Amino acid sequence: MSTAKKILIILCISLSACSSASKLKSEKTSIDDIINTLKKTVLKQSAWAMTQEPVTVTASYSTRSAGGKHDFFSEGDYWWPNPVNADSPYIQKDGLTNPDNFIAHRQAMIRFSRIVGALVSAYRITGDKKYVEHALKHCYAWFIDSSTMMNPHLLYAQAIKGRFTGRGIGIIDTIQLIEVVQGLLYLENSGAVTDAELADIRKWFEQYISWLTNHKYGNDEMNALNNHGTCWVMQVAAFAKFTGNKQVMNFCRQRYKEVLLPNQMADNGSFPKELQRTKPYGYSIFNLDAMATICQLLSTPEDDLWSYSTSKGQSIKKGIEYLYPYIADKKIWTLKPDVMYWKDWPVAQPFLLFGGVAYKNKNWIETWKKLDHDPQVDEVLRNLPVRNPLIWL
Repeated sequence: MSTAKKILIILCISLSACSSASKLKSEKTSIDDIINTLKKTVLKQSAWAMTQEPVTVTASYSTRSAGGKHDFFSEGDYWWPNPVNADSPYIQKDGLTNPDNFIAHRQAMIRFSRIVGALVSAYRITGDKKYVEHALKHCYAWFIDSSTMMNPHLLYAQAIKGRFTGRGIGIIDTIQLIEVVQGLLYLENSGAVTDAELADIRKWFEQYISWLTNHKYGNDEMNALNNHGTCWVMQVAAFAKFTGNKQVMNFCRQRYKEVLLPNQMADNGSFPKELQRTKPYGYSIFNLDAMATICQLLSTPEDDLWSYSTSKGQSIKKGIEYLYPYIADKKIWTLKPDVMYWKDWPVAQPFLLFGGVAYKNKNWIETWKKLDHDPQVDEVLRNLPVRNPLIWL
């Protein structure tokens, strides 16, 4: 080999190494920037979380539940007593939440998710194992302790008085658990917990995946044509990733590509089923967040959902490009305002950050930075299953 060729090879290797180092430095800078944006909020939330004791489904009970002490129970949000006869079956008022319905179990699960997400995020920032120990304490109470654990099914979720003791539509309530399993995965990957410490929790989620994929309620929810179908894929994908169930993960990828995108997204990137609702703005945001989270969960170098596009051009990027202008400037929204919670959206939506990182779009990330990272409105918290992006990146 000639001297000139040797020099050329050395130069190519050097340039490649410099390029890789530059890329790693850029990625590290990006994560550091996100940490700096969130640090104050995370430390505030984790300080609160460290003072909280576990509260599971066994802490409250409704006499309207057809289940037992360990069974999750909730009631359909938009169902109200019939003014003609209080003892007759409830009637529906779409988009209008009945404040008297039983939601204590849902609130306890949201609280649980917030606690674990905050504690694991604080561990990422500080490296302090006290956050890990407290997070595990709450997880053991929900999934392992026989006196406080929740049964791994949702037979009695979103019941309707006089009509149903439970419905498949209620499965959406456990989207709150995706940050719990994502937090546990982060702790395991960082070496903070062992596989043995998570073994019994994984068994709980294996049972829950089996129920979600085999019970009629699970099939009903999977086949929903709107955000409910999206959220079924999102949470099943998260639970399958936690349990290492590659078969179910592959099914969720296929479902995203062949069902969710082609059946839910219009040519312009909007979601017509969500736009038809009485809260089109909030539902559009919610569905896009869920789809972006699916991409974040399931993308691999070999199968990158961020770069996937259907034969008709539907893609997660098109969805973000459609909705982003209305997030950056809500005043240009062309439809009627949502009937409830109009003033409470948007907040720091995960689709902005996940999409911004995936596509290196600084505008999306900068908009995400400026929005509220610590919302307190119950309805917003309920529809924001990803509140702690540090455990996702």
